[in-house]
Amino acid sequence: MSYSIDLSGRVAFVTGASSGLGAQFARTLARAGAAVVLASRRIEKLKDLRAQIEGEGGDAHVVQLDVTELDSIRSAVAHAETEVGAIDILVNNSGVSTTQRIQDVSEEDYDFVFDTNVKGAFFVAQEVGKRMLARARGAAPGTYIGGRIINIASTAGLKVLPQIGVYAMSKAAVVHMTKAMALEWGRFDINVNAVCPGYIDTEINHRHWQTDQGQKLIQMLPRKRVGKPEDLDALIVLLASRQSDFINGAIIAADDGFAI
Repeated sequence: MSYSIDLSGRVAFVTGASSGLGAQFARTLARAGAAVVLASRRIEKLKDLRAQIEGEGGDAHVVQLDVTELDSIRSAVAHAETEVGAIDILVNNSGVSTTQRIQDVSEEDYDFVFDTNVKGAFFVAQEVGKRMLARARGAAPGTYIGGRIINIASTAGLKVLPQIGVYAMSKAAVVHMTKAMALEWGRFDINVNAVCPGYIDTEINHRHWQTDQGQKLIQMLPRKRVGKPEDLDALIVLLASRQSDFINGAIIAADDGFAI
């Protein structure tokens, strides 16, 4: 007897989908049957990903989104719902970082990280959440009542790491944001959870793991390895599905035990 999760008929909105984990999340949800809306600033990258997903028989759509601009958030979400349908699943993935010691952080550095990782993540979730709430209250059409919001935080939000202090602070805020949303929206069948990935090998950081510094870091990890984007596939699909009905406000470390 086998067990599978089918997201057919669901619409998933994935921010930061142009590369890295965001692109992997989008491919994974499409393979599970969801219609996926790919959102980021880099529109050409999104078009390439859409072609890949469609080449595998999936359903993908592209919207341009800058999470640091509220008008862009509202426009992207409205466009997605007009073109594809009511959003059932949000993967709130957009994020940026800087590497520097605390004493070297400028106001520009601080705003760069917090505007995307905290303010942007909050207002994307709020915009999608308001529409989910309207459907739950019968004030807006939609065949699926409730929703799933998956905020992508980080192990750094649970365990402070050197030279990325501001990033760690921002992801800790995402952790608390997740709990606040889960508390207020859970009674409307809107489940809000956070995934805290550890070190994952993506095209953005792949070369780093080949350097002496990267190799030293790997030796400090519990099982002396970094993860692969697909290591998060099953968790993302579960949290996006109806099978996660009893999971709300959870902060899930997917880090191979690094935060223990």
